[in-house]
Formats: sequence, structure tokens, C-alpha cells
Amino acid sequence: MLEKIKDNLYLLPKQGKMQVDGYVIAHSKLIPALYNDESLKQLQNAASIPGVYRAVYGMPDLHEGFGLPIGGVMATVLPEGVISAGAVGMDINCGVRLLTTPFAARELSRERLRKLVSAIERYVPAGVGKKNREKEVRKLLPQVLVHGVRALLEEGYGIEEDLAKIEEGGVMPGADLKALSETALSRGAEGLGTLGGGNHFIELQEVVEIREKQLAERYGLYPGQLCVMVHTGSRGLGHQVCTEYTEILYRAGPKYRVNVPAKGLAAVPFSSPEGKQYYQAMVAVANFAYANRQLITYYLRLVFKEQLGDGKLDLVYDLAHNIAKIEVHDERTVLVHRKGATRALPAGHRANLPAFKETGHPVLIPGSMGTKSYVLRATPQITLTFNSLNHGAGRSMSRKASIKNITVSDLKQALGEILLNEKPEAVLDEAPQAYKDIDLVIETVTGAGLAEVVAILKPLAVIKGKD
Repeated sequence: MLEKIKDNLYLLPKQGKMQVDGYVIAHSKLIPALYNDESLKQLQNAASIPGVYRAVYGMPDLHEGFGLPIGGVMATVLPEGVISAGAVGMDINCGVRLLTTPFAARELSRERLRKLVSAIERYVPAGVGKKNREKEVRKLLPQVLVHGVRALLEEGYGIEEDLAKIEEGGVMPGADLKALSETALSRGAEGLGTLGGGNHFIELQEVVEIREKQLAERYGLYPGQLCVMVHTGSRGLGHQVCTEYTEILYRAGPKYRVNVPAKGLAAVPFSSPEGKQYYQAMVAVANFAYANRQLITYYLRLVFKEQLGDGKLDLVYDLAHNIAKIEVHDERTVLVHRKGATRALPAGHRANLPAFKETGHPVLIPGSMGTKSYVLRATPQITLTFNSLNHGAGRSMSRKASIKNITVSDLKQALGEILLNEKPEAVLDEAPQAYKDIDLVIETVTGAGLAEVVAILKPLAVIKGKD
């Protein structure tokens, strides 16, 4: 089904109802696993969506999802093209944030690391269903949904410099609270400032390798430095909005003659009332997610001040990897759906924040639990994929299969000396054995000429929540 074009690039040729070709960015060793799930079929389905533009793309972390596969990128021409809630995903603006600290990793003994992990657990609720009990924070929900991170800064939950390092400046315009149900709003209020479960995490990391010294210094990264990476999104709010609007778009589609091959790709024209309403809701949820990572950062700064005497944690970057954005590609205005895919802008790209105009922004790629994370920079060749890269390693085994096949002993051996806040049996579905090889995934995007490695970080301690 896949035809090799060259190393790390495969063609999924147009056939049947497909309007465009598909392309998969993958090392040859990653290809066999793609035939074990529905990810390629889901890419074909995405290629048949009305108004789909140029091609659909699968990143090297590609695996089966809901509607569009995770690691999938799909663009539609505006204004006639469609918008799909399932092509964005359940966890709207799930994303990653990297923070530097003023400490060298070697300064922290194992005991100090343990105390730091325990303190983070006290400040940041982690796990499915965990809620933020601060009434003052919950009251900020309406402002956060519209104004994003700025709403938190005005209440003292951050510093002005943070905005310069958050994708979109921490807010996307166009949110409308009327597009959100009461149920969604309720779930949002209790989720702000919480980590969640699944593959979400807070990691204490050490910079172990610098590949591009000058650029790493511009990003604020140095060898041996202690850093903190945060991976979380919109919590129950995003899940509720995706669930509700998938149903709304699925029912509305036929009246616009939009027939989709799977309910997970339910779609309507972007310019339709339902399309506009979903976009308004999605933007509000995206703003919430940027703010969620910002509030967690505020708590982390308190923890470091309390435990180590210095809470100066500087933001390297914050980016989304489940979102739809209005962008210009090939001089055409399109809506780029990225699901489990990261926007990656090279040096000189007009959409870069001022701080990254000359360098391109850092592209943050976490590995699986217990494996390395990478900071990349995009190359000019990234236009091939609508300026998109993978968002992580990507699952190679379902959660159910992971729990069945991976033992506690397997996980302990994989983690080695890395501290884990949870009992291993509670997070077997997140074991590194359940994921693709992150080194091979990174080798794919660099080998394809889409990105270069700037820095590599290894985990020292992992904070996760139970599902």
C-alpha cells in the first residue's frame, strides 16, 4: 500500500474516494507496525474529506486514533473547506512546555529530588478526575477561555516575559463562551491547574547533550542544566467539547452534502454556523490549555522557591499538538488540523514570535516515560508537511495490550534510576516498551531533512497521575 519515494518518505497513493495523496514520514523500521492498526486507513479517510488540500501527512509517531490518526496532518482550503472536531482530537491543545532552572542537575541529591517530586504532587493535582480546589482559580475560567494566559498574568500567576515564549502569545482570538455547554464549563472550572492522567507528565530533566551550541544558548539551554518539562492539555473540558461537537457535526454534515467515511471525521464547512461555532469553542478550549500549563508553571515556581530557595524558572517555549489553525500555505489560506503533530516554524517564518524570528522557535519532542526528550529546530524543508513535525514517540502497543504484556519488572528495568511518583503497576500502559523508539523517530525527521537536533534531555524524575 505504501510506496517508498526515498529514505524516510513514503507515498500513500490516491485511490477510491481519496481526493489527494497521502505521505508518511517514517524510517523503514517503523513501516511494518503501520499495517497492524487502522492508521493508514484513517489517513485515506482524511484524504477523502471535502476541500482537503494538497496532501495528508503521517508523522513518524503515526498510530491509530479517533478519526484522524494520531500523528496526522490535514489541511482544508478556506472558506469552502471543512472543519472536523475529530481531526483535532479529544484533548484540544494538548501540548508541551519546557522550563529552565538556575540549578545544575548534579546539585540535586536523590533525596532532594524525592522532596521536589513530593512537593510538586502537593501543588499540582495529578490523575483522571483530580480537581483544582482553589476557588479563586476556578472563578477565572471565563476570562481564561477568552484571554488565555493574559488573564492569569493579570492576577499574578506568571510574569510578562512568559508571553513572549508561548505559541500564539498564549491566546487565540475568536473564542465565544456561548459555544460551550454548561457541562463543558463545569468540567473546565475544576480542571484548571491540573495535570491529568494517561501520557501527561511533569518531568525533571537534565540537558545531557548540545548539538547546536549557539542556538541552544539562544534558547537558554546549557549542558548539565536542570529543566522541567510539562505535558498536559485541556483536561475534561476538551474531551467534552470534542464529544459534543463530533455529534453536532455528524448530524449537520449531510445538509451541506458533507459525507464522511467515519464518524470520527465528522465535519461541516468552516463557514457554516456549526463550523464557526465549533471553531469558537475550540479556540476557547485552546486558550484554557495554554493557561493550564501556565498555572502549573506558577505552582512549579512556588515549589522550587520553597524547596530550593530559588523559583526562577524561565520558559523556553510552549506549543500545542492537537489543534486546528488558520494558516497560509502556497499562498492559499487553509485550516491545518494537527492531531498529535506539532507546528514547527523555521527561522524567518512570519508567524514566529518576535523572540524567534531569527532562529525559528524550539520544537519540543518528549520521548516516552523514561526515555530522552529532544529540542529541535525546523529547516526550510518543513514546508513539505505544512510546517509540521511529530509530537512524541507514538504508541506501538495499545493500553490494554501494554497492561497485559508488560510486567512491573520490565518497567522497573526500563526506568533504572529514574524516580517515579506512582507505583509502577499503576502506569504500565505508559511504559517505554509501549512506545516507538524515540531515537529512531528523531532520526527519521532529521534524515528527511525536516529538522535538526539542538539539545537532548534525559529524565531524572517523572510525575504522573493514575487513569
